[in-house]
Amino acid sequence: MKKNYVLDANVLLHDPYAVHKFEDNNVIIPIYAIEEIDKFKREQSERGRNAREIARLLDELRPKNGTLSKPVPMKGGGSLTIAVPKKRHELPVGLATGSLDHAILETAIDFRDRNGLPTVFVTMDTNLRIRADALGVTSQTYENVRVHDLDLEQSVLDVQVPPATIEAFFTAGEVEVTHPALYANCGVLLRNEQSQNHTALGRFDAGKRTVRALRVGRDGVMGVRPRNKEQSVALDLLLDDSVPLVCLMGKAGTGKTLLALAAGLQRTTVDRTYARMLVSRPVMPLGRDLGFLPGNVEEKLNPWMQPIFDNLELIFTHGKGGDARAYSPLIESGVIQVEPLTYIRGRSLPKQFLIVDESQNLSPHEVKTIITRCGEGTKVVLTGDPQQIDHPYVDHASNGLSVVAQRFKNERLAGYVALTKGERSGLAELAANLL
Repeated sequence: MKKNYVLDANVLLHDPYAVHKFEDNNVIIPIYAIEEIDKFKREQSERGRNAREIARLLDELRPKNGTLSKPVPMKGGGSLTIAVPKKRHELPVGLATGSLDHAILETAIDFRDRNGLPTVFVTMDTNLRIRADALGVTSQTYENVRVHDLDLEQSVLDVQVPPATIEAFFTAGEVEVTHPALYANCGVLLRNEQSQNHTALGRFDAGKRTVRALRVGRDGVMGVRPRNKEQSVALDLLLDDSVPLVCLMGKAGTGKTLLALAAGLQRTTVDRTYARMLVSRPVMPLGRDLGFLPGNVEEKLNPWMQPIFDNLELIFTHGKGGDARAYSPLIESGVIQVEPLTYIRGRSLPKQFLIVDESQNLSPHEVKTIITRCGEGTKVVLTGDPQQIDHPYVDHASNGLSVVAQRFKNERLAGYVALTKGERSGLAELAANLL
């Protein structure tokens, strides 16, 4: 049965091609949503680009000698309409009705009452969904970018095997294992089914269908040693050039950024596999200007990048046993480059070790923009905590980090690790669990 889908402005600002993703249903865009989108068309951000793109898309859909105020057929069998009411409706409740949000909601109510078809109001604004529900309007978030059946909590699988399998693993360095839960590049803890304390840690090779031993020794890299099985698997993935995309997820203090930086320094400065280690993080959502801070670009950037410098100082203090600022010559020479994501669009990044920190604050489209910048021989590492999101229109299931980790889960060129145990300090771990 066909439905009417009334779209809020934030849906189109998040995905300008959303109008094509409702199959054979009727898509209605309130004129008030177009008015709200128009406010952002001059921004040089991702939101501004999306505002201009949806304007171009709607202009192309305008029929010859016709109007979008009447249903325009879409390829999927549905239709698109720009809803232009004859007069401004008012909500029949004691609410302030001057906002565009309420005007958009009023349009959904109007279509529900006079059209006869089931009407769904689609918005990424949680508060507006709550208000719609209170007024009896069926509402939902925009589902197209969300990851369904999110199963990223466990990335090191515990597999029961016979004693002979464990012995073969230690002898040959790899062993064939069959288990329905195994997927490309997942960590595997082989456990002796007759002696539960007899275990071996490895990583699944989807091509050979084997579990092979980790290549990272107990000494780790650059003085950074893995402290648990998840960190061991993560470091193995970070040092494996055959896996150019790695996602590290976990709460604060689990070592995501530290492991990524240590591996990047090893592969860039010691092994010289990559020409440069490029470290970046969203200052705010991708594309936000830095002009609100005083000083030159470096001075503007420093407060946002200080967590990166803190981790570099830790590596060079403990790993080298020397000066905490020993990384400065590497930055001055360009071997280590730290910059905001604002300037990555349009670049091509060959043979670089690219670390994107706090990537849970990016939308799937923004992460796509980053990954598609990568040239031959580049490795991309995305780190973040899907439970700590500052972006107003993404959540744990629709942010770029979760979407990439889930959609690339079975690809041999990608791997992810969910780090669960905090290693920063006993106090930091206790705070993360209790507060």
